[in-house]
Amino acid sequence: MTATAPRFGPSPLRLLLAAIVLAGTLFGALLAGASPASAHAALTGSNPKDGAVVATAPKDVTLTFSEQVAMGKDSIRVLEPSGKRADKAAVRDLGTGGKVIYGVDLLPGLPDGTYTVAWQAVSADSHPVSGAFTFSIGAPSKTTAVVPDQKAGGGVVGVLYDIARYASYAGFVLLTGGAAFVLACWQRGASVRPLQRLVVRGWVTLTAATLATLLLRTPYTGSGKLADAFDLGGLQDVLQTKTGAALSSRLMLLGAAALFIAVLFGAYAKREDEGEKKDLTFGLAVGGAVVAAGIAATWALSEHASTGIQPGLAMPVDITHLLAVATWLGGLAALLTALYRAPSIERAAVRRFSKVAFASVIVLAATGIYQSWRQVGSWSALTGTWYGQLLLIKVGLVVVLVSVAWISRRWTAQLAESAEVTEADEEEAVEEADPVAEVAEDAERAAQLARQKAAVATAQKKKARDKARDADPVRSGLHRSVLAEAGIAVVLLAVTTILTSTEPGRTEEEAANASGSQAAAAVPNGPTEIRLPFDTGGKNGKGTVRLSLDPATSGANVMHVWIYSPELKPMDVPEVKVSFTLKAKQIGPLPITPDRVATGHWSADAVQIPMPGDWQVQVTVRTSDIDQTTTDENIKIG
Repeated sequence: MTATAPRFGPSPLRLLLAAIVLAGTLFGALLAGASPASAHAALTGSNPKDGAVVATAPKDVTLTFSEQVAMGKDSIRVLEPSGKRADKAAVRDLGTGGKVIYGVDLLPGLPDGTYTVAWQAVSADSHPVSGAFTFSIGAPSKTTAVVPDQKAGGGVVGVLYDIARYASYAGFVLLTGGAAFVLACWQRGASVRPLQRLVVRGWVTLTAATLATLLLRTPYTGSGKLADAFDLGGLQDVLQTKTGAALSSRLMLLGAAALFIAVLFGAYAKREDEGEKKDLTFGLAVGGAVVAAGIAATWALSEHASTGIQPGLAMPVDITHLLAVATWLGGLAALLTALYRAPSIERAAVRRFSKVAFASVIVLAATGIYQSWRQVGSWSALTGTWYGQLLLIKVGLVVVLVSVAWISRRWTAQLAESAEVTEADEEEAVEEADPVAEVAEDAERAAQLARQKAAVATAQKKKARDKARDADPVRSGLHRSVLAEAGIAVVLLAVTTILTSTEPGRTEEEAANASGSQAAAAVPNGPTEIRLPFDTGGKNGKGTVRLSLDPATSGANVMHVWIYSPELKPMDVPEVKVSFTLKAKQIGPLPITPDRVATGHWSADAVQIPMPGDWQVQVTVRTSDIDQTTTDENIKIG
């Protein structure tokens, strides 16, 4: 058979689609004019303030957050310089007038010295947040209080939780998209074993990942200890939260999905009457759509879409977006399975999927515009925040995926029906075994030879089927293009999963702007600035630290830290820490952990310097898990 490779001439409709996905998403990301779409909660204030030196011990410590958070009875810990608990371990909700304030009472008779406040909470979008700061009673002192280095949601538990989240999305895509492919594109595929296994594996993956997420929720938002995953008390607490309710609801919906799968690959696959099958197709389509939308809603009701501006609109848009993703990418996985594992697939089925995929991409573009507007909001956030950069990568992957899909569409136009191995081939192979069976000496020998011949016949049938499939060059071309689509889709799904747990660009930029405004209001004179070269010894470990302290006097100061590569370009690193030490008075080190506000830029407000003098500034830069260095220089503080 001779096949002509598809021509890649202009296709206005497909080119227009790619332009819509790219330009539309970017344009939507830059729309502005609404209030902030907050996601992860942030600590916006405290009493006492970070680094403050108070004359007498306060009665309590209060924390103010940017949005509503969930806190347990042990979510705020105040530690004495010796490391002992200085609080009464009873967190109180002190919020009034829309402000989110939590506090904890302190024990009476606290000694002078530097105290550490460590806190941990869960944002309204289900993600854990944590932090720590210090204040001093009387005068600063050395402290042995130990605060966990890892942030909430990190460590081994964080890795396992992220894997479970990715597996959940992947399972949902295979389950929903595979079933949609069978009902909408290739109904005969309901009796094809490889497609059945694909959908069932999607259900098993989603179910197992949901159970793992539910069990890991306690250590993920709390202690960080893997053993706490089996704490029944903690599980009971999780089930009372919004996220726990969503996960338990998902498990119940997966029970309904199991019934759907049983009917789809049981009674539906065996039904031969066209009229009855048509009615059953409609019923399964409606029921499956309701279950799929319900499962998608368990994400929308508990994560980013449920917080910030316009949640009433954002949640149904998010559900629609998830269903479109699953229909497109899951259908693509089903098509790939059919091309590689099924004896044949009709050209009409591939054409129908092409139309379904096209419609899914249109829906993705429209819903993506709205979601990008909520989460990004400006050019600077699009290019200067991690969320915006991930969004650009996602848009690029979608454009590439649509381009490859267009190539697959061109191959589909030339797809010929694959020849199937007929039952006559198998019967002929069995008949060839008859002379052998006739000469068998006894019944046992005949049965053994029959089994061997049946195995040979099955192997011959498979070989003939594979040969016929591989002999079709058009089908082979479609194989390659669909396989490329699937590879890009896997990467796209991974990026999408990361986006769902990343601080939205709009929130990050507005927090940075707020910090800048507060800094400008607190600056009476020019800052003191130093530059420190560093070399951690690892890959990309060289650079320069530029530190600015303003107004460089005793009391409250605003500190900015910039890190540049050897080419003087902004450089991001995993961690930056700063400390101040006044050796002449044996004060310090006073640790400061600045907040990242942009690429290569960190800042800290209200850095309290208790007295003037020649202070040693130490800056610790970590460029990888094992590569870090500390460099220092003295500055004059008036």
